[in-house]
Amino acid sequence: MSIRAGLVGLGKIARDQHLPAMEKTDGIDLVAVASRNAQGEGVNNYPDLGAMLAGEPDLDAVILCQPPQARYHAARQALLAGKHVFLEKPPGATVSEVEALIALAKAQNVTLYASWHSRYAAAVAQAKAWIAQRTIERISIQWREDVRHWHPGQPWIWEAGGFGVFDPGINALSILTEIVPEPVTVLSANLEVPSNKDAPIGATLAMATASGAPIDTVFDWRQTGPQTWDIAVDTDNGSLLLSEGGNTLRLDGEVQLKAPDEEYPAMYRRFVTLVASRAIDADIAPLRLVADAFLCGRHCPTAVFED
Repeated sequence: MSIRAGLVGLGKIARDQHLPAMEKTDGIDLVAVASRNAQGEGVNNYPDLGAMLAGEPDLDAVILCQPPQARYHAARQALLAGKHVFLEKPPGATVSEVEALIALAKAQNVTLYASWHSRYAAAVAQAKAWIAQRTIERISIQWREDVRHWHPGQPWIWEAGGFGVFDPGINALSILTEIVPEPVTVLSANLEVPSNKDAPIGATLAMATASGAPIDTVFDWRQTGPQTWDIAVDTDNGSLLLSEGGNTLRLDGEVQLKAPDEEYPAMYRRFVTLVASRAIDADIAPLRLVADAFLCGRHCPTAVFED
């Protein structure tokens, strides 16, 4: 029997990724959409989550695609209604929000899924297995993209709780915490915050593995032309490069794997499996690193940014 799902927030990420992924996934059917400004095709439409929950008593799951500032309250409302919850990344505006949701999902005996989509990039699992057999000596992350392309007309991204450049940057951190077999700590951070914004447009983090291997990280939202999503790992026995967001793998400079982006279909297959056993998958390690960066970061004011 398929999961009857309702989606909240029919914006760019929902249209570009969630709707096509659900169409490809057996075991889940979209039956309702809640959005203030958009209408889903072929489904029941509601102005907000409360109306959707009232109008769809047989709903099994709720998929939350609205900005992170609103995600906690929506997730809590859905969990209290006994629904399984799929959280777009980042899973909340703060670590404590997600911890509270995990506790509530356990109490309600329903699934909570924090969907770190970059962990499902084609080459991540192979990279993780390769690194597990070696000693890491150094990691370098370059995550540079064009905010105007990926977040057009989305002012929430610049507001407190909107993450700024860490909205894409947390994707790199989700891969990092997946492929490195030990804890990662933030040592220092420089955050470039435009004078007319509340969130950074650029960030440089110095981190380290528990064993002391340095991790240098650059996030930038002013990239033009080709986008850069690279993680390079030097070890005691060779080097690894994950590029194209984790979909291409090079070992010692030679391409080992290059595959198209199929991250969201993989996540929906995972969600269907989790719901079948009412399991919880809500890792907060990437979010904790972002929180640490804000906590210990030195703010470097930059010029006004016109988005």
